Amino acid sequence: MRPVLIYPSSITFALVAVCLLTACGKPPGGPPPALGTPTVGVIRVQPQHVVLTTQLPGRTSAYLVADVRPQVGGIVKTRLFKEGSDVKAGQPLYQIDPATYKATFDGDNASLAKAQATVRTARLKAERYKGLLAIQAVSKQDYDDAVATLGEDEAQVASAKATLESSRINLAYARVDAPISGRIGKSSVTPGALVTASQTTALATVQQLDPLYIDLSQSSAALLRLKQAMARGDLQKAGANSAKVQLMLEDGSTYAHQGTLEFSDVTVDQNTGTITLRAVFPNPEGDLLPGMYVRAVLQEGEQDQALLVPQRAVSRDGAGKPYAYVVDRDSKLQRRSLQTDRAVGDQWLIQAGIEAGDVLVVDGQQRAAPGLLVNTAPWSPSPAEGAAPPQPPAPTAKPPRPTDLRENHSWHAFSLTARCLRGFWPSL
Repeated sequence: MRPVLIYPSSITFALVAVCLLTACGKPPGGPPPALGTPTVGVIRVQPQHVVLTTQLPGRTSAYLVADVRPQVGGIVKTRLFKEGSDVKAGQPLYQIDPATYKATFDGDNASLAKAQATVRTARLKAERYKGLLAIQAVSKQDYDDAVATLGEDEAQVASAKATLESSRINLAYARVDAPISGRIGKSSVTPGALVTASQTTALATVQQLDPLYIDLSQSSAALLRLKQAMARGDLQKAGANSAKVQLMLEDGSTYAHQGTLEFSDVTVDQNTGTITLRAVFPNPEGDLLPGMYVRAVLQEGEQDQALLVPQRAVSRDGAGKPYAYVVDRDSKLQRRSLQTDRAVGDQWLIQAGIEAGDVLVVDGQQRAAPGLLVNTAPWSPSPAEGAAPPQPPAPTAKPPRPTDLRENHSWHAFSLTARCLRGFWPSL
């Protein structure tokens, strides 16, 4: 018969199993301790002054935009501005070759002088015939013909003046001037290029950037509410039919100047149900450029008795409706259904459900239930979030080898077995 080899680890595990089955050691005495009255963190709701604002996305656009196009055709002789510079209304921008227009102007001027000379001769003849008619030296028909000739010559003078004025305008159009004051962009032509009258391609574009428009998108329902608030006088007005607006730039910074809101567009987009609002902002430093994405902060009004509660104090039920717990005079919890208006920072603006002076539960809602008796402790906001969590210290030693784990396991098993055996044999 082959001998059976019994390893120490097998004996150890067998003794441990026996100890566990026989409930070695002292059994726990009595029932588990009862849970104490839970403590919740609370605040007392107090009314406070709050400024109501709303943020609307928008794009910047120039206050005035003018495309520079030639009114006459010809060869561009020179460009008289620097691209990207500020120009004044009436400042010369391009010079078109004026030779042909100057020749036409001179010819029309000569035609006018000829017509005026003819008028002088006809006028003298008519006056002479009038005196001769009085003494019957000429017939009445000759006098009438002289008066008619004078009228025709005077009409020729008027026509020559109009033609000369048209030539003068065309000659002036050979110099292309800035239609408005503003900043001019790049030029689409260079000296030597041929341009035509009223061509579709603009030579350049001038935009007035101070002040500047901000086109905002707002829902039609919100706009009606905003107009009603302005009619009641709840808004901080900066002028007739306008409200104060602050601007946040693309990098998150606040624009230094304040603008005013104008209700210029009254057409609702049928696809999105939104309306475009237009705000006007001063832009003396030229920081705003057309096409920039910005966010406008509208000051809708102020409330002196607003009730604000931390957002962490408000929970939502299965239907998504907000609720919160308050502590009554008997230190018991009451569940309140809430009506919230909007988020103000990390707080909710409450319309109904909580009154001033209520003790609101902010911390400990996980254990909250209606009618539960609780202890209260003042709650204060935790430090600002965002700090990096503490990192565990780096290990200073290598983890034990598998053989070491087995050795440690056997040692703890023998220790447990010894403690169990001392329960049976105290002399051990």
